[in-house]
Order: sequence, then C-alpha cells, then structure tokens
Amino acid sequence: MVSIKNLHKKFGALVVLNGLDLEINQKGIIAILGPNGSGKTTLIKSLLGMVVPAKGDIEIAGEKVKDHWNYRKDIDYLPQIAHFPGNLKVNELIRMIKDLRGKDARDKELIEFFKLEPFLDKKLNNLSGGSKQKVNLVLCFMFDSPLIILDEPTSGLDPVSLLRLRDLIQQEKAKGKTILITSHIMSFVEEVADRIVFLLEGKIYFNGTVSELKTSTGQPDFEHAIANILTENNA
Repeated sequence: MVSIKNLHKKFGALVVLNGLDLEINQKGIIAILGPNGSGKTTLIKSLLGMVVPAKGDIEIAGEKVKDHWNYRKDIDYLPQIAHFPGNLKVNELIRMIKDLRGKDARDKELIEFFKLEPFLDKKLNNLSGGSKQKVNLVLCFMFDSPLIILDEPTSGLDPVSLLRLRDLIQQEKAKGKTILITSHIMSFVEEVADRIVFLLEGKIYFNGTVSELKTSTGQPDFEHAIANILTENNA
C-alpha cells in the first residue's frame, strides 16, 4: 500500500527526515509516534503531496507520488487542526466537500453515528471544539477510501465520542483498509494499533507490535515503554 525509500527533508538547516525507509503492506491500523520534531507531520504531509522531499521516493498503491496528484482521490485525511470557513453552516460545508470530491458519500450515516443532527444548521464558528472535531471526522470518513490518515483524531472529543471513534476505526479496519494514526493519547493507541512506527530524529527507531515494543524495552506497559525510548535517547 505505502512504500517509502530514503526520504530526506530539511527546513533550512533543520534536518526533519533523514533517510527514512518504511514499507506498509498489510492492512490494519499503524500508529506513527514520536516526540515533537521527530518528523511525523512532515512524513504525513509528504504522503499527501503537501511537502516535497529533497530526496527519496514514495509510492502509494504502486503509484509514485512525485509530480502526480490523482492518487489522492483514494486517501481520506483528517488534519490535526481543521480550518473551517466560520460563516458556513455544517450542512453547507458537508455539501461543498461532497461536490469537490465528486464521489459517493455516506455522510448521513456518519452524521447519525456522531449525533450531529442538532448542529447541521449551525454556523461552524458557533460550534464547540468537540463538535468541530466530529464534523472533521464526518468529512474524513464519508468517502470510504482504502487509505485513511488520521492526525490526532481524538482531539477535543468527549468520552462517548471517543468510544464511537474507536468503534468506527475498528469497523474500517474490518473492511480491509489501511489506517495511519498519530496521537499523543497512548491508551488510545494501545487499544487500536496493530503496529507501532516510532520516529526519532527523522528515522525509524522502532517498527513492530505493542507487545514487541514492551519486550524490547523491558517495560510492563505501553506508556512506560514509550517513556523508556525517550529517556534513553535524551540521556
């Protein structure tokens, strides 16, 4: 599904990606983790064509990303911070995104799933952060694409909505999709992720399951395993 070879990117003198290699062939949920500045956001934006690497190759579903755009029609993306036009109503925004994508959409199903019916006629700048995030989730999941990229999907969600999101992600996994997630909520990651890709200084430090990470760090739980990596590399 995703093939990344020898990816390099600098912003001025700052090296963000440093020869990163990653192959994602299996379906399921892959969590891309790492401290601030590790290269997570730059990696995601490179996959989406929003950042152009200085060197290296990216292929998605066998199609090279460089100098192409058509591959993006089969990716659903949830940005960490969605900048919605505040003067639009929720239903107007959903209709606009459907028109832009030009694909079949299951917006009604997701609106009901996230209990957004009371907010459809409200302007986006009048919504709470949690309600905006639910709109963000509807926009992301409504096109049923084979690759889903979720950047901090739990942001602002209440406990009930968080449970619904977890169930939705598991439903998408059961359909055979590939789902990439970044999150600072380690308990959420441990619940849903089939595989952990941990970045440090623009390279992959660890690539494996949660249980393999615990074993390799000698830690009994996931959060301590992550903390162990950070402590060792800041020593």
